[in-house]
Amino acid sequence: MLIPLMLSACSFQQYQAKPIDAQANLAKLAEKDPNSPTFQAFLIAHGYKSDQLPVQAWGLEELSYCALFFHPSLDLAKAKSQAAALSVATTAGSAIPSLNANLARSNDPDPVKKPYALGLSIDLPLDIANKKEIRVDNAKHLAEIAQLQTAKTAWELRSKLAQTWLDYQAKLHQIRLLSKEQAAHQAIVAIYKKRVTLGAASNVELSTANLQLQANAAMLHQAQQQSATLYNELASQAGLPLTQFNKLTLKSDLGLQSNQDWPLAELQKNALLNRLDLRIALLRYASMESKLKLEIANQYPDLVISPGYAYEFGDSVWSLGLSGLLSLLHKNKLAIAEASQLREVEAAQFEVLQSQIMADTAVAHAKLSEARTALTKQKSLLNEQQLQEKRMASLLAAGQIDRLAYTLAKLETVLAEKNLATAQHQYNDAIRILENTLEQPLSSAGVKYES
Repeated sequence: MLIPLMLSACSFQQYQAKPIDAQANLAKLAEKDPNSPTFQAFLIAHGYKSDQLPVQAWGLEELSYCALFFHPSLDLAKAKSQAAALSVATTAGSAIPSLNANLARSNDPDPVKKPYALGLSIDLPLDIANKKEIRVDNAKHLAEIAQLQTAKTAWELRSKLAQTWLDYQAKLHQIRLLSKEQAAHQAIVAIYKKRVTLGAASNVELSTANLQLQANAAMLHQAQQQSATLYNELASQAGLPLTQFNKLTLKSDLGLQSNQDWPLAELQKNALLNRLDLRIALLRYASMESKLKLEIANQYPDLVISPGYAYEFGDSVWSLGLSGLLSLLHKNKLAIAEASQLREVEAAQFEVLQSQIMADTAVAHAKLSEARTALTKQKSLLNEQQLQEKRMASLLAAGQIDRLAYTLAKLETVLAEKNLATAQHQYNDAIRILENTLEQPLSSAGVKYES
């Protein structure tokens, strides 16, 4: 009667197959729409106002929200985090007693003896030395690690997207400058053609100008192809199909920030407080602490109390059993030593990571300062060249120089603009490297973006 009652008190879940449908996944990918109501609600939850929606111009911030909402790698990280959280509840569950029963029949012809025997007992596990609490603590540490891994995945998505965004914007700027350079080279070739016709220039000079024009055309074509590749990468990193991404109007943003410097000590402090891998390392150390506690608790054997009743061929027998693994002789010394050493390893790894973060922050800060200096120098050189171009324009108007000299001056200005664009991109790269070292945008660390 006991077994049917126990079974009737429980409701069993049924297995349901859930095969992966590749075609359905493709359809789901195609349905990702940044103008969908669910994504609009996501933006509102993160600070957007309803009158700002739908988004008219998409920049790095808006595309970052797209990645956080649509990119499948974040869904994977969240699924792992949820599984780790469920393991805490599983570990916290009470130990399940086990029921033992047996039935026997004797062939003994003695009529005094009853021919049947029946045995029934229950095994009740006992928690010794708070082992269950230790396991729960360890499961909580692992769940927190999974949560931080989700945050780390989100940051990595933002970081990759930011790099591609800056590369794409820099490539568009390069295409504009190469187009200006192309126009200047075309003007120079036209001038040399007229001069060759008039006998005022040689074919060698014309050929040289043509070669420069062709080289610039090849660079322009290559830059256009690279921009198309970066555009596709942006769509992928934002978690959107290309058909949906093509509908977005992207901002034109070189990503430059102010020249405000940030003290190295403050940056290092921010890094040590915000780096996710450092917080994960602390939790791994805590997990090793729990493992050591568990091995020390394992010196005490797990006990199982087994009360039981047996009806043996006419006799009723009550019993109380006690069982456990015998570990008192060696007291789990090897496992304790191993867990203690693993804790020391985690402590050493934490110190190494701290030192590496401090060094990486210092290097990134130095590179940013160097890039800022180079950017300032290129701005100064461009200003000087622009003044020189204005002087050449005045000389041309006064008839003191010819059109070729003025066109060459314009070409030199374009080259100065290209050098400045290179310095700007290197400066943006230095900012990105420092942000990745901090795992935090510099705007959040006190460096304000230009309006």
